[in-house]
Amino acid sequence: MSGFRKARCDQAALKLGMYGSPGSGKTFTALLIAEGLAALTKKRIAYVDTEFGTSFYCKEVPTRKPHPEAFDFDALYTRSLSETMDALRSLNPEQYGVVVLDSVTHLWEAARNAFEGRRTRAGTIPMQAWGAIKRPYKEVLNFLLSSQMHVIVCGRQGIEYATDEDTDELKAVGTKMKAEGETPYEPHILLHLEGKRDKRGNAVLTAFAEKDRTGVLAGKLIQLWPSEWSTFDLLAKPLLPLLGGEQANVADEDETSAIDAEALAAAEDLKLRTSADLLLKMSAKLDLCENEAAVKAVGKEISPELKKKMTATDLADLRAKYQDADKRVKGQP
Repeated sequence: MSGFRKARCDQAALKLGMYGSPGSGKTFTALLIAEGLAALTKKRIAYVDTEFGTSFYCKEVPTRKPHPEAFDFDALYTRSLSETMDALRSLNPEQYGVVVLDSVTHLWEAARNAFEGRRTRAGTIPMQAWGAIKRPYKEVLNFLLSSQMHVIVCGRQGIEYATDEDTDELKAVGTKMKAEGETPYEPHILLHLEGKRDKRGNAVLTAFAEKDRTGVLAGKLIQLWPSEWSTFDLLAKPLLPLLGGEQANVADEDETSAIDAEALAAAEDLKLRTSADLLLKMSAKLDLCENEAAVKAVGKEISPELKKKMTATDLADLRAKYQDADKRVKGQP
């Protein structure tokens, strides 16, 4: 069994999440970052495109600023979880250095839409069904989080609601990534992208680091466009020196459940064997008792600590054995 060890950086690749409203620059930003990472690794980009959002980015557009050149990447166009998982497993890390998932919102919808079981009277999915629904979705995320490749996960923007304590009614309290509830917690960095217009009517794209485990970007509002600096230099490059040489493996729920179940089964088996041995040992001592004093002496050995090591069934049998021995030495029938 592994124990504590001196902490080290077991993160060899960036795991970056971003979300925003339409027009906030998610796809463009993801491609700019991916291009920079691919250049450093000298490997290709694998782009899971659920909405054909990259269609025009693979073409040269002279009037497109700041990147008129065509982006160079390999794309998978699908909203299928199983197809996405199969394609990701087939990627050769020696050939691909970056994976972009755009958007994770559609994959979460695919997971929910795959449910064909019986719904509640209100038309909702029963609580007990959510574990099976989330499993293939989390399998994709766990694979990406454990991958040696850099990962960028894009999601659509949703509204976050909370119950008002005074009116007991739901009200909008902010925005969030539109995906399974735990998704925003998974990547190292979570960026909220916004597209606005300045006083002159010019487009201004910004990224706010809602979460940053490195602390480098935490709480910063970064202007992406127009800017004299590149998106890659602003959002990814400062984080690269913090990466380690190995990538930690993120165990999925099935793996951790299997480990815990095995440990519990082993502990239960040990208790059963220990309990049986104690029952046999104490019963043998009671059989040898010839008077009340000897029976009471054995009774003192049956301490609270010993009882904790026995199962309820074996303890009941030992109690009956003690009573029989007590009657025997007293000459009672």
